[in-house]
Amino acid sequence: MISDFLTDDHRHCDALFAHTEAVAGDGDGAATDAAFAQFRGALEHHLEMEETVLFPAFEERTGMQGGPTAVMRMEHEQMRALLARLHAALAADALDDFLGFLETLNILIQQHNMKEEQMLYPMSERAFGAEAPSLLERMQQV
Repeated sequence: MISDFLTDDHRHCDALFAHTEAVAGDGDGAATDAAFAQFRGALEHHLEMEETVLFPAFEERTGMQGGPTAVMRMEHEQMRALLARLHAALAADALDDFLGFLETLNILIQQHNMKEEQMLYPMSERAFGAEAPSLLERMQQV
């Protein structure tokens, strides 16, 4: 339930990322701006659902303060830093820089998603059990 919802959201962000990359590869600055804005919004929403609902609830339930959620938060900050660099590259009309930062972000996101999907989400499912639907509902309200 939690795993399915968040994994599906990963795939949604991945699709928006792929669209951004394809449009950027075509060299259309305006279309790249629009595609990147859509991707960035989806990714930031995903990060917010995890940071404001899932991570605090998981930490409270399991008592793990410095465990997997700490690593995920650190990686979220790395993603945000790359998003800022991507935005700056677009603003400077530096498409080659944009594409380079995009590649770096893609690697980070894929590694990050694998950790969440294979470790954190299943741990969350086990920790919340029958209470998972209420946690999922809270995430959907973000």
